Amino acid sequence: MPTRSQALFASGRLQQRAKQAHALLNPCTLCPRRCKVNRLRGQHGFCKTGEQALVASYGPHFGEEQPLVGSKGSGTIFFAGCSLLCCFCQNFDISHRTEDSQPVDNQELAAIMIELQEKGCHNINLVTPSHVIPQILGALVHASAKGLHIPIVYNSSGYDSLDTIALLDGVIDIYMPDFKFWDQATSSRWAKAPDYPQRARETLRSMHQQVGDLQINDQGLAIRGLLVRHLLMPGKEKETADILAFIANHISRDTYVNIMDQYHPCGSTAHFPELQHAITTKHYQQAMTIAHTLGLRRLDQHDLSGLLRNLIFQQK
Repeated sequence: MPTRSQALFASGRLQQRAKQAHALLNPCTLCPRRCKVNRLRGQHGFCKTGEQALVASYGPHFGEEQPLVGSKGSGTIFFAGCSLLCCFCQNFDISHRTEDSQPVDNQELAAIMIELQEKGCHNINLVTPSHVIPQILGALVHASAKGLHIPIVYNSSGYDSLDTIALLDGVIDIYMPDFKFWDQATSSRWAKAPDYPQRARETLRSMHQQVGDLQINDQGLAIRGLLVRHLLMPGKEKETADILAFIANHISRDTYVNIMDQYHPCGSTAHFPELQHAITTKHYQQAMTIAHTLGLRRLDQHDLSGLLRNLIFQQK
């Protein structure tokens, strides 16, 4: 099955989308923060990123969901900066701090994509991409011209603008958003984003409308569709239940869902006493039971590494 961006490039519409997205950098309205700074002149808003994307690292990654990893890895590109900035971010050093990351122009970003494809990666996995969509689209124009043909994965926090997601229709093959918070009070306290729950619900609906349920080929590799992640948080069992109910009742019971147990205190969580706890086996098992009860049929196979890490933390 050809990737969606290939067809869009051949029609000339990918080039048009890149121009449309680039115009959103001044004033910047890419994400729900709508900082309205002039990023084309190097001004920084909430995401701490100017005109060029900042790449923290890239390479084949084997820690993602199995349909993305396969035998040769998911071709991850970790972008520095973020439009959400959760206080507990597991990638705090690159999301909250950008000074050690490498600025790349669109051709350099395209070259990274081609390099990952040549290494045999099964997809291009764009990690934390919401604030660099114009740069990604611009790079995909160059990469498509050079023969990029593997699926594009949009791996985001779920805090996206519907107008910006619309620019990705026909470009992204696999959407992989988080759904972090259900209550405004929680998203306000931990991410200073009271509108996150509403944005995440809108985002998931829009993404699912674009690509549908996750499709997996004969080799067990994801080729198109929606995959949702939910990170379990201390004391937020009710929010987990509400999020899973939303996915089951308003997206699809065939949604591929990864309930993740790897939360541990890091980042700036020292200021939040309620976040000084790791996730227990009981908490994880309760979440899985809720998901099964709701009729969610495609749950990612549990990796014990997260619980092992948390057990070590609890014993310190």
